[in-house]
Amino acid sequence: MKKRWLVASFVLFSACTYAQQSVPVIRFDSVPDPIKLPKDVHLGEVTGVAVNSKGHLFVFSRGGTTGPAYAASAAQLLEFDQNGKFIREIGKNLYAWSFAHTVRVDPQDNIWATDKGSDMVVKFNPEGRVVTVFGRKQEASDEETGPLKHPKPPLPPEVGRFRQVTDVTFDAAGNTYQVLYTSDAYPGRIYKLTLEGKVLGVLGESGKQLKQFGWIHEIACPSENVLYVAELLNWRIQKLILHP
Repeated sequence: MKKRWLVASFVLFSACTYAQQSVPVIRFDSVPDPIKLPKDVHLGEVTGVAVNSKGHLFVFSRGGTTGPAYAASAAQLLEFDQNGKFIREIGKNLYAWSFAHTVRVDPQDNIWATDKGSDMVVKFNPEGRVVTVFGRKQEASDEETGPLKHPKPPLPPEVGRFRQVTDVTFDAAGNTYQVLYTSDAYPGRIYKLTLEGKVLGVLGESGKQLKQFGWIHEIACPSENVLYVAELLNWRIQKLILHP
């Protein structure tokens, strides 16, 4: 049995080595300092980038931090042109800014920012003005306000509020889209919404089995009823076929 194991290991190692050697190396050049930051603007943890139809780059960064570790404001949304020239900061001092996570640009060049700290998703028009706000952060005046807990079993869905929202995606087929999907890190749920924010449905729960999610990080939507879900804790991607 030991010899068989050694042979099997050698064959597996040889196959892996051959596979690694047969994969072509992609040659590339790295552009130093592709963006030109203003003198007093600095990046923090960069959590998201997106590009619009003009080639403009949107960078969502955990910069501009103010306040203590809890209830800090760590989010800046910056726009650069196709040559890396700084254009503007979008939503400076926005009420929803707390802990930046992802930024998306839809087919109409609207900008969508997902803030995990405030549990809010903000839609900006191409001019950088707030159009729609999804979700609601905890209020400073509420007695229960504090760091989010992870009770087991998880709390049931609450209309109008996310729990550590991580991403937003939409059916980008063609030049129009009709619905949105947003995801919670914990307890691992995905919400289907109209463009006006009405919740059409919810799916998923925390866990390791199929149809369960472990700390959803990002989602992608190639068509209205197909989703790809990236999970941090489960080290996997699930493809979901929805049956609304």
